[in-house]
Amino acid sequence: MQSDYQGFVPHNLKDIKLNIDSEINALVNKAYLLLGRLDGMAITLPDIDLFVSMYVQKEAVISSQIEGTQASLVDVLQKDKGKEKIKDTEEIVNYIKATHYAFKRLNKMPLCMRLIRETHAVLLSNVRGEEKMPGEFRRSQNWIGHAGSTLKDASFIPPAPDEMDICLGDLERYIHEDSTISNLIKIALIHYQFETIHPFLDGNGRMGRLLIILYLREQGLIEYPVLYLSYFFKKNRNRYYELLNNIRIKGEFEEWIKFFIDGICEISEDAITSIQKIVELKNTDMKKIRELSGSNISNLLLIYDYLLQHPFLEAEDIKNLVGVSKPTANKLLENLMTIEIVELVEDKKRYRQYVYKKYVDILSEGT
Repeated sequence: MQSDYQGFVPHNLKDIKLNIDSEINALVNKAYLLLGRLDGMAITLPDIDLFVSMYVQKEAVISSQIEGTQASLVDVLQKDKGKEKIKDTEEIVNYIKATHYAFKRLNKMPLCMRLIRETHAVLLSNVRGEEKMPGEFRRSQNWIGHAGSTLKDASFIPPAPDEMDICLGDLERYIHEDSTISNLIKIALIHYQFETIHPFLDGNGRMGRLLIILYLREQGLIEYPVLYLSYFFKKNRNRYYELLNNIRIKGEFEEWIKFFIDGICEISEDAITSIQKIVELKNTDMKKIRELSGSNISNLLLIYDYLLQHPFLEAEDIKNLVGVSKPTANKLLENLMTIEIVELVEDKKRYRQYVYKKYVDILSEGT
């Protein structure tokens, strides 16, 4: 049957001829230096797992916001604290699970289409889009366009399923082929290719952004998932789509590569600054606790560690954590308010909630 549309089939990446000029080389060198500095700082953190956990939550929020979810990082952190459950937070929780799942699987298998499918299944489990074949590449034509658009007025039509399968096979080989170009240029091309192939019925954007961090991890450029381009793409959303389209229409790979690596530099610098701010805040606030007079210091330090994992808390949390009475828990919270570590969020007769606001503010930058 004759169709009245034509899907775009991207070139095999190994056939692309690039003009890598001095500007791109300078950006690549800067990006490698910043990635090395970021990874070095992350490794020296005394509570790296905690920082990574919070950073993955932040990335999950931003990446999901790009896809239209309304939840903020505060909604996720506050979710189990009496706040009405927001459906969008489930998508964010899935993104967090998918990230941890993929990183763990990378220890046992290479970055391949199977791993991407498995991760996608976690990403779309029991949330919006779960009817769209989680963990399976599409077997029908999809398209990109405004809400309610059809194939006839789509802004972009990816390759048909049979052509898509060939493209994915070529992409998987390209991921593992030895190359003369920098791995940072290579992942810029891989991300473009994945988004252009658009192999899933839903979740392609989130999966394509996750693919970046998985490739950097497999290549040994980062040890921990603390570098995400979602914030950069969100902030430069129109430019991001414009440059992807310019590759498809005009073959302008070099401008896209500059944009992508500039993003790696900017986001590395942001992550380094966040780590510095959190370390400084922690040192300052622990000093405040230690300088308090009284016998509650050990309990306050225990609560402080809890706050770093759960920045929203109430007296009941402290009662269970430290094993004290409700009045004593309230007294400990008063101590933390006096030295300006926590502040009151909600003051209701039966429900008082507190937040480690300075910490949440650092984590929430960009969300």
